[in-house]
Amino acid sequence: MTQKWALILGASSGFGGATAVELAKNGYHILGIHLDRQSTMFKVNQIIKKIEKTGHKAVFFNMNAADQLKRNDTLDEIKERFATKEHPHINVLIHSLAFGKLKPFITKSPNDGITKSQMEMTLDVMAHSLVYWTQGLVHRELLAKGGRIFALTSAGSHQIIPAYGAVSAAKAAVEAHIRQLSVELGSMKVTANAIMAGVTDTPALRKIPGNEQMIQAAKAKNPMGKLTTPEEVAKAIVMLCGPEADWISGNVIGVDGGEFNVSYTGDQICQPIK
Repeated sequence: MTQKWALILGASSGFGGATAVELAKNGYHILGIHLDRQSTMFKVNQIIKKIEKTGHKAVFFNMNAADQLKRNDTLDEIKERFATKEHPHINVLIHSLAFGKLKPFITKSPNDGITKSQMEMTLDVMAHSLVYWTQGLVHRELLAKGGRIFALTSAGSHQIIPAYGAVSAAKAAVEAHIRQLSVELGSMKVTANAIMAGVTDTPALRKIPGNEQMIQAAKAKNPMGKLTTPEEVAKAIVMLCGPEADWISGNVIGVDGGEFNVSYTGDQICQPIK
């Protein structure tokens, strides 16, 4: 049987962690990239155990995914350890990195607003790194023909959220990168799509100022009457990995129960049909 591998950037929690487990349930070995301190490594180990229970491999690298040297070393190690003549390829690449600076652009004091280095770091991690990892896979002939690339985005790519400006720019950029990759990799039959999840209670969301109000507002306006879960997003990604999705590429695909379509809040939206 052909072995299937998924490389997940940001595999230790949230969407990345849930998708790692769901892909393993559906026949994929998992290569996970994450950056965790000792205090959160127990969560990483929980995900690894869930993957291994499916009978598939879980190989995780604790590193800064935006570090060029470490990225190249890790890709070289992946090629050396896991790529064989029989099974040379990564079938799925998922970009779910959530590390950016949450600061306003304009403030009275220069010390309170976002800096050039913070802006560049946010876009490098949350957007540009997708391109560099994809380039690394292609240059090493690791990306499978007919493979899948997914990047996690959000409605924040074109909505205003306090202190979210740099992350908003990164989300907009990663959507643009996905469109470009879908065209440039078309000859390899590789599809590339951005997944726009609804408001989801993840560690990344909890870092946004006013997250409690965001959660309550999302619950109020979502037609399903609840938040999106990482597991729902993971199942959608697995579905898009199937051959039935070969012709879906270059899109921003909403996985939110219809939340984005509702422009107002209120309990009436969630009332059952009489």
